[in-house]
Amino acid sequence: MSSLTHPLPTTGTAHLRARGLRLARGGRVILRDIDLTLAPGDSLAVVGENGRGKTTLLDALAGVLEPDAGTVERHGSLGIVRQELPTTAATDGSALTIGDLLDHLLARPLAALDEMDRAAQALTEDTGPAASRRYDEALAAATALDAWDAERRLEVSLEEVGAVTDRSRPLSTLSVGQRYRVRLAGVIAAREDILLLDEPTNHLDARGLEHLTRTLREHHGATAIVSHDRALLADVATAFLDLDPTMDGPPLLVTGGIDTWQETRRRHRAAWEDAYRAQQEEHTRLQGQAEAARARLSTGWRPDKGTGKHQRQSRAPGVVRAMNERIDRLEEHRLDVPPPPPRLSLPVSGTPAGKPLLRANGIRVERDQPGTPPRLAETTLRLEGGDRLLVVGPNGAGKTTLLRVLAGALEPDAGTVRVLGGARIGYLAQEDETVHLDQHPHRGGPERGRGGPGEHRGSPGERRRRALARLFAQRPDVLLLDEPTNHLGISGVDDLLAALESTPAAVVVATHDRSVLRALACWPRLELTPDTLSA
Repeated sequence: MSSLTHPLPTTGTAHLRARGLRLARGGRVILRDIDLTLAPGDSLAVVGENGRGKTTLLDALAGVLEPDAGTVERHGSLGIVRQELPTTAATDGSALTIGDLLDHLLARPLAALDEMDRAAQALTEDTGPAASRRYDEALAAATALDAWDAERRLEVSLEEVGAVTDRSRPLSTLSVGQRYRVRLAGVIAAREDILLLDEPTNHLDARGLEHLTRTLREHHGATAIVSHDRALLADVATAFLDLDPTMDGPPLLVTGGIDTWQETRRRHRAAWEDAYRAQQEEHTRLQGQAEAARARLSTGWRPDKGTGKHQRQSRAPGVVRAMNERIDRLEEHRLDVPPPPPRLSLPVSGTPAGKPLLRANGIRVERDQPGTPPRLAETTLRLEGGDRLLVVGPNGAGKTTLLRVLAGALEPDAGTVRVLGGARIGYLAQEDETVHLDQHPHRGGPERGRGGPGEHRGSPGERRRRALARLFAQRPDVLLLDEPTNHLGISGVDDLLAALESTPAAVVVATHDRSVLRALACWPRLELTPDTLSA
């Protein structure tokens, strides 16, 4: 079962160090110049948009992946939560059960207890210094791991993260989320020295998130976390490795909490934009001078009236020299500052404040099965220019259904939706990258916007940015956004929230994202709960 985790012996103080790390895939360099050190008490957040190499870096730090250059040193035991989890043994392909996985994850504390028992038994048979030393070492190891409490910690973690507890059940019968929660509970309970966690908040509810946060804050070892969950990182991170592009190339490594990282990132981004703008402006100025000099020479230089012939002859070479000097300066001016990545911005829609835009009266959507709660209980709302609305509630409460009805993508079983005054409606679905615009059953308009041939290329984060940019470019009067931060990195979320705060359009956001809920805490809320489902 070595494919599940990669435990290492503890040798002194646990730490992890990477120097000059370079990682490539298919001939393309993904990461370069990675230098970092993790010591006990450190909690490093590895951040960046999807496709920047965060998971690849964690695999290299774990020893799952051999770097193309550089070194990785690990001292101490290692606990890994990857996004993938095998369901069969690497040795013979046999099916693994929940019990197999948990026994493997708790191998160290369980082995420490076994050694403690053997050392105690040996001490009863031999009271010599060797037996005493073995017992003392076994006691110290078990105490360091708090091994006696490992089984209790496991049971608590399984319950807190909502994991399946039937140890005989094959992993292959579990959903991806269920397998993820079982493994996370085991890694939490094992208390390894070094934790490498890839998107550990995936598949967790509020209770599981609280348990994970509390565990990481109490962890005495070193941790590296890949996550888009700003709330988790705000609570636990002590440093940030930002893999998004920088002006000079190497990733941005910032010691401090999330506020320090964001301020440093803003400062670096502003300096990059200023340097790029200044260089482009200087290049344009030199180019203009060179073109003007060429134009003077091609049209023929003429001195002022009354100037003698010998003066004209002596000054003509000067015009040529001046032109050549300007061309030389233009050619010597290097454009070595790369363009900064574009920000996600929302063009002004021109929507008048307070203008009536959308009315939904008593809309209701039933399920296919008779006698079951509706997909959306009866709902009435009105949207005007500048309105903000946050739609919240658990899965199944009808958030997506509500937005689809408002967008005209789904007909309600009862009630009506009216688009007023020719308002333009923009809708972003939760996972489908297609943006729907204008063709609402209750207003006339052109066809909905569709992505171009390359729309589905790139990482999920890149596709999500393109979908949002395409939607924003239509300048809708009403924005209906279903989990808009899906697949966006923290910087993308910042850009999106800034755009939403400034637009005069009406905005409706349905989300589970804790960082968005915190940032938009002042927005009016429509809370859909199981109580509204007539269940």
